Amino acid sequence: MDYIERIKKIKSEKKITNDKLAELSGIPLGTLSKIMAGISDSPKLSSIVAIADVLGCSLDYIVNGTPENDNNYTLTDEEIEFIEVYRGLDSHSKDVVRTVASKEAERAYVKAEASDTEKKSSVKRAKILATPSTAGLGKRTVLLYDLSVSAGTGVYLDDAQASEISILDNEKTRMADFALRINGNSMEPRYHDGDIVLVEDTDSVEVGELGIFVLDGNGYFKQFGGDRLISLNEDYGDILLRGYSEIVCCGRVVGRLKKKI
Repeated sequence: MDYIERIKKIKSEKKITNDKLAELSGIPLGTLSKIMAGISDSPKLSSIVAIADVLGCSLDYIVNGTPENDNNYTLTDEEIEFIEVYRGLDSHSKDVVRTVASKEAERAYVKAEASDTEKKSSVKRAKILATPSTAGLGKRTVLLYDLSVSAGTGVYLDDAQASEISILDNEKTRMADFALRINGNSMEPRYHDGDIVLVEDTDSVEVGELGIFVLDGNGYFKQFGGDRLISLNEDYGDILLRGYSEIVCCGRVVGRLKKKI
């Protein structure tokens, strides 16, 4: 695991997007995007320090992978007082304290697990209630953005008018947060001009996955190749990312609607 993978791991755990990381660290989004894409071979030390500070981890961990020292606790006055009392006990009393503490920790853990399960159930129920659907037909609605995403040379992406469309409600389509219409043929033979792709809202994709990207204001539907964007149509060349100052991932393509709307 290199330093980029360690940064992505902590970002994912803390649910921090590139936009938020750029805002909190003071690093321009374009510069941060290049660092996260591995395009910047030698990022400034000040940038890595700022990232580590925002993510709440040590510079040594990001650069070298050295595990954090989890035993470096900061004790409260109450905890210090308890430790002093504990140290003054005999062996039998210490055994009693450890037994009681262990039982109480187990009870608190079980209670927390039960509470967490109930919270997850509540969230799940809330999502079900909040999901627009067509009653009894196994369908749901998503927003289809009128602005076409290019599968060719690229078009400008900005806030566009959107309308609701009805799609089947199944395990695959539940991953989709919105839909976009393709314009162009560079993703043939799998995707064609006019197809509608279903997109999961995420700020990064893995190498080999299909995504929606914005490069210096131009939008593309491509396969992510790490340092480049790849067309499935061999008539189109790769788009090298190192030539762009702002690189943003807008989502992961999780499917398509064969029927044109």
